[in-house]
Amino acid sequence: MDRSVTHSTFVIQREFTASPERLFSAFANAATKARWFGAGAVEFEMDFRPGGRERTRSVMGPNTPFPGTSLINETVYLEIAPNQRLVQAYTMSVGDRRISASLATFEFLTTENGSKLIFTEQGAYFAGSDGAQIREIGWQHILDRLADANTDA
Repeated sequence: MDRSVTHSTFVIQREFTASPERLFSAFANAATKARWFGAGAVEFEMDFRPGGRERTRSVMGPNTPFPGTSLINETVYLEIAPNQRLVQAYTMSVGDRRISASLATFEFLTTENGSKLIFTEQGAYFAGSDGAQIREIGWQHILDRLADANTDA
């Protein structure tokens, strides 16, 4: 069994017309977050507080490498500084196999036209996982859904 691990860090920056307060609320409100982050999930649970947990389970579609297999994201909120910063640790599993463990930081900054979101992921990607490049593409799509979920965000 291959037990190798690859460590990587990436940063994504996005501009939004929404204020940092409005953008942060898209992370803090479970119903709102379920629309953009949990889109297509068969399970979405969220307890938004330091030490709180979030769990999302999706099922891979027929045109994916593992049709019908569960994709599970389990998160622990480590720090919540309202309207400023959110730090979380999360793991991803495909079926019963853990593929990664990551530390994710979201920074919410005020700009002249609204806000800037700076997302930093420091990940440990296990053998056979999606890896940092594919994960970054995944986060780009998730942040696209955030922008699309609310024209102000």
